[in-house]
Amino acid sequence: MNRPQYILLPVSPVFIAFSLLIAFLLNLLPWGRFIGAPDFVALALVFWGIHQPRKVGIGTAFCLGLLMDVHDATLLGENALAYTLLSYFAIMMHRRVLWFPLTTQAVHVLPLLLLAQAVQLLVRFVVTGKFPGWFYFLESVVSAILWPFVTMLLLAPQRRSVDKDHTRPI
Repeated sequence: MNRPQYILLPVSPVFIAFSLLIAFLLNLLPWGRFIGAPDFVALALVFWGIHQPRKVGIGTAFCLGLLMDVHDATLLGENALAYTLLSYFAIMMHRRVLWFPLTTQAVHVLPLLLLAQAVQLLVRFVVTGKFPGWFYFLESVVSAILWPFVTMLLLAPQRRSVDKDHTRPI
């Protein structure tokens, strides 16, 4: 426990909404068809579920899941169910995960992302009867690899100084 501890400023609800909107817009880009393209909405929901469980909850995850269902033209409720479970389990383990360094947090987040993908796969398999292959789960691995970068990016506005000091370069 020799790493520095930061006291973060309160997060703005506008910033949370903006980050979820950006995550949704990133999912709308055409790279979602490639194998291993991360699900940015799932990653943002896990992040905010762990860091701000009272502000981003299961209702937000359900609404974003319905939007992703409409965008992906999948069975209505497939992503909503997966994101709801993802958000629930992220909120359940939020106190424990925050004690670990970022790389260990990524290891804790990986099973959550795999669970969400497994739920989506199960729904698709029941409806279509097709299995997309094991590379389907590469998306969760890539998302877990991106976890430290997403955490540093989304926590950056909260780490700014409360008192402006014009003699400091930062």
